[in-house]
Amino acid sequence: MSFFPSISLRPEVFNYLKGVYLNNELLASVGPQKAQRHFETLLSCLSHPPSYTCVRASVHLAPLGEIRHKLHEELTKRGEGLQAVPHPGIPDVLLLPVDGPRCVEKLSKEVVVGAQCGNAVLRGAHVFTPGMLACPKHMKAGDAVSVFSDLEGKCTRGALSFQGRKVFVGNGVAEKDRASIFCSGDPARGVGVRMTEPLYATPSFDGLLPQLLFLQNLPSVVVGHVLGPRPGERILDMCAAPGGKTCHIAALMGDQGEVVALERIPNKMELIRQNAEMLQLRCIKAFCFNSTRAANQHSAKDTEEPPFHPESFDRILLDAPCSGLGQRPNMASTWSLKEICSFPPLQRKLFHAAVQLLKRGGVLVYSTCTVTLAENEELVAWALRTFPDLRLQPQEPHVGAEGLAGAGLAPEQLRLLQRFRPELNWQPADDGAPLTCRANSDTIGFFIAKFQKSESSEDVPFKDDQSPLGGDMTLSHA
Repeated sequence: MSFFPSISLRPEVFNYLKGVYLNNELLASVGPQKAQRHFETLLSCLSHPPSYTCVRASVHLAPLGEIRHKLHEELTKRGEGLQAVPHPGIPDVLLLPVDGPRCVEKLSKEVVVGAQCGNAVLRGAHVFTPGMLACPKHMKAGDAVSVFSDLEGKCTRGALSFQGRKVFVGNGVAEKDRASIFCSGDPARGVGVRMTEPLYATPSFDGLLPQLLFLQNLPSVVVGHVLGPRPGERILDMCAAPGGKTCHIAALMGDQGEVVALERIPNKMELIRQNAEMLQLRCIKAFCFNSTRAANQHSAKDTEEPPFHPESFDRILLDAPCSGLGQRPNMASTWSLKEICSFPPLQRKLFHAAVQLLKRGGVLVYSTCTVTLAENEELVAWALRTFPDLRLQPQEPHVGAEGLAGAGLAPEQLRLLQRFRPELNWQPADDGAPLTCRANSDTIGFFIAKFQKSESSEDVPFKDDQSPLGGDMTLSHA
């Protein structure tokens, strides 16, 4: 039985996702009962956090063993006797167990926070003041309070209480008075409630060895390894903020070469630069630019700033803007179906630019943190039809499941894709399995596809003679 209710979705979005997970290809492949069970489990597990915290270690600055030892020392100083364990197959990942759901008694004073803030609390964060929506009239700093997450976004900021749909996420101690939280002047900043009894206990990484540890979901770390950056290459990260994957790419290539990071929002672009500086990575060049316009035939071949001349990059990461429906925990999504369906056209524009910018023989990795077919397998099917010089490639490491049936892709194509599907093995409470055994399955929902561009246009076969790993031959019905 789940601890939290299933993720709250608009009815049209629920039906859309149901159509994804009960499509005819999938029903023929696994049968209606298993397909229905997977869909129901997905909705449940999305509202719960994973059973572990994943951190990427800065092994370009220190050996993994040394970083692990320093982390243990810091946690011991805090009175947290947790032991981080290395991932068995990914050399720069440490895993820490999450204790939960725990039995925590609710208190009389209630603080209500927004859904995003509530999700962060379930991953180990304290309550920061901007996320607070309601608290008692006479709440003072030092008061013990229970924290609830507003499921439907209906709580009015500054309210004294809230009787709508909400879920309990733990207890804490108020760090500020009500008057300073909801003051009429400059918005309050900093921690509003310091969590002392969260339902899911995991260390807060705020200020914890920031140079050596980077909080990152496991699939996001896998992406960098799948891209396979090498020293001396020129690599493009098209949608780079906040810079976690950018910095990982630079670290994997030993800070030798050039990593160009594009981000169209100025303050997010600045965050990339800050992360690069903190991690002592000098090969990263960040630009505020719209990646859909990053390719320009008239640009100089040796230009260092966007837009770039076609075929300028050895490898490209397109971690595309998406509907984010694979994120965990996520108790409620307010997306409309129209909003969800607005992403594939943008993703295709970005993909067009990526293919233009990729050198012959170069590698393009496409990824999302969502669970729809349209943004994942259907985009791959479209890409193989549209760009006959692209071929799907094996991924290393491949620790997730294969692609989801439903986009008309052949079985051998699906096996080359990597879809992280937490619904396949999810348990709402610790089932006793070792952390290293459940790390690859108890993740966020995520998707990765790896393509290679043919060495020359002469390598592209005619459409009636194309390999099932690329082109139209098996995709005419997609």
